[in-house]
Amino acid sequence: MNLRTVFRMLALLSLGCASRLLAGADIPAEAYDWKNVKIGGGGFVTGIVFHPAEKGLAYLRTDVGGAYRWDARAGRWIPLMDWMGPKDWNLLGIESLAVDPTDPEVVYAAAGTYTFSSASNGVILRSPDRGRTWSRTDLPFKFGGNESGRGNGERLAVDPNDPRVIFFGTRRDGLWRSGDAGAMWSRVGGFPEISAADTSVPTWGDRTVAIGVVCVRFDAHSGRPGLPTPVVYAAVSTRGASLWRSGNAGATWETLTGQPTGLRPNHVALAADGVLYVSYGLDPGPDSMADGAVWKHDPRSGKWTDVTPIKPSTEEKPFGYGAVAVDPNHPGTVLATTFCRWALHDEIFRSTDGGIHWRPLLGDAVWDRNDFPWTSSLRPHWIGDVEVDPFDPDHAFFTTGYGIWEGINLTRTGAGEAARWVFADEGLEETVPLGLASPPEGAPLVSAIADVDGFRHDDLGRSTLQFAAPPRLSNSEAIDFAQKMPGFLVRVGMARRNPGQTAIGAFSNDGGIHWAAFASEPPVEGDHASLAVSADGGAIVWASSRSVPYRSANHGEAWVPCLGAPRGLRIAADRVNPRLFYGFEPASGTFYTSDDGGARFLPSVEALRSPSGSMFPWAEIRAVPGFEGELWLAAGFGLFRSTDGGRRLSRQPVLNLAFAVGFGKAAPGSDRPAIFVAGECGETDGILRSDDGGGTWVRITDAAHRFGSVGAIIGDPRVYGRVYVATGGRGIIWGEKAADVRR
Repeated sequence: MNLRTVFRMLALLSLGCASRLLAGADIPAEAYDWKNVKIGGGGFVTGIVFHPAEKGLAYLRTDVGGAYRWDARAGRWIPLMDWMGPKDWNLLGIESLAVDPTDPEVVYAAAGTYTFSSASNGVILRSPDRGRTWSRTDLPFKFGGNESGRGNGERLAVDPNDPRVIFFGTRRDGLWRSGDAGAMWSRVGGFPEISAADTSVPTWGDRTVAIGVVCVRFDAHSGRPGLPTPVVYAAVSTRGASLWRSGNAGATWETLTGQPTGLRPNHVALAADGVLYVSYGLDPGPDSMADGAVWKHDPRSGKWTDVTPIKPSTEEKPFGYGAVAVDPNHPGTVLATTFCRWALHDEIFRSTDGGIHWRPLLGDAVWDRNDFPWTSSLRPHWIGDVEVDPFDPDHAFFTTGYGIWEGINLTRTGAGEAARWVFADEGLEETVPLGLASPPEGAPLVSAIADVDGFRHDDLGRSTLQFAAPPRLSNSEAIDFAQKMPGFLVRVGMARRNPGQTAIGAFSNDGGIHWAAFASEPPVEGDHASLAVSADGGAIVWASSRSVPYRSANHGEAWVPCLGAPRGLRIAADRVNPRLFYGFEPASGTFYTSDDGGARFLPSVEALRSPSGSMFPWAEIRAVPGFEGELWLAAGFGLFRSTDGGRRLSRQPVLNLAFAVGFGKAAPGSDRPAIFVAGECGETDGILRSDDGGGTWVRITDAAHRFGSVGAIIGDPRVYGRVYVATGGRGIIWGEKAADVRR
């Protein structure tokens, strides 16, 4: 996930001290229908779990977008965690999934995204109805669903003989056990103490993150129904002795003798004949992996055998192995995936003789993009998991850094038939949009999106190509258009260049169909890019978290610093007067105004103060279309309005917390644009709409549609009531008034 989003989400945790202004029950509700703007995939799918007792039932987990259930009949994924609100945003990164092998209705999720000190602890979620409803148990430590090793697994495992027993491998706190189907948990005392330092790897900045226990496997054949399974395996992400076995249901443990060392295990597959297959990498992934192997262990003889399909050392640029899987009904049929094989391409190898011989499945494969054209230039990478359907040996899923692929003819490959793979991401939306724009002409929506640049959507229900390159931005962080020339758009962000990344921007004169890179870029540093285009398109102001704003009056050919403007300014352009620009500095709570097209900014007389006296966690400024000098500010601790260009601001009493604000088409008979706000009323969070300039409000989200964190929100200027929502991992959500629906 883009760091801008991480820090924005972490700021949510500082809002607990805000005063309570209004009871949420005082806001009437209005029914809305909610859908995803269709992109398809877009993020790292970190794990797949098939249910062994029901055909067509499978689940997947993602690093920032929650969990999904596969609807085989409809051929689409069903999101299971849209009910989570902004305070639970850290639970949308799923560390692990597990099913009850004896009951197709029961599914478990270990939810927790980060191990930052300010992030919340992880929870175990339990569902008795395939993820439609959940109960939770909070655990006293943190999970890392979006940290290093997130593609390893599965850490969570249900005993197939006694499903009351569940084990969970943690990152820093050893192995934990529940004896009552996940309601209560305790640490397994007999499991060895392993130093977190031994499993830790460097991560963002100067942090390190522990990987810990990455996989737990029960050997069902060692026990009998009704009693805890005696033989349990656990893998620890260390380059020393890493595979452990218990023969007494977890009471005591010992290392497997003769096991390979020097690499970290990331997946363990247990075949029906009791043979273990283990994939290894020098690093836990996904950011890097420079060596790896695949080994198998026969517990009857105690023998370990190296069955690596191709040795990483034989290629110019080494790589690792990311996953291994066994056909549940054919013990000798094994799949193994390479990881970070950048010199060529990542590959899935298939063996039908226990790893003696292997055949590649991807090199000459037939790829069905399935109406997701934006993936046409992407090869599979970050193959963190692969699993074979227990009811169909032809059928398998494998994950990538941008979605999930479905294999449909595995047993028929080899003898003149290429493997066929379908991009099976219908319903799966895991992008992180950082900026949205809905011009009054052209496409209804254009977007700036982390990791995948951005899109122009002429049809919200159809996936489309990314913005035409060049340039190609690795992260588009902000986007804006000129109100009086809506075909003129600008986007800014970061692009991958050697070495590292650099700030880059582009403009379009035809509503985002074609783009041209700026001839130059200002020396902006840091993320949190802020961008504003004057109403006539004559001036562009570009700011970031660690730089003063810069202005261009010639479409990016040259840039000059904005005089009087501090670093970290959040920028907006007046939607009527092309000479007016506004800025808000979260560190001091000071508003700034420019009346000369952004050349010089002057502070307003009045400065805002947060209830705690600290800086505002973020700020989103929106100027009101059609009303010169009127702007609204969502500043975390409250919602503010100014009608005089920011000289005076009044706090709006409807929300005690405000995360985002935007405007849409006026209601019939009104000249005031509809206002949309994401925030919190009393103890209740949601998205609100006002049709009368903030005089009255209705809540348009409900308990089932909360979408975690909301980074931006805008209305559609052409369709009354339509709103677009940028989430922290569930893509772009759009909503409209539901016809003939009562709550």
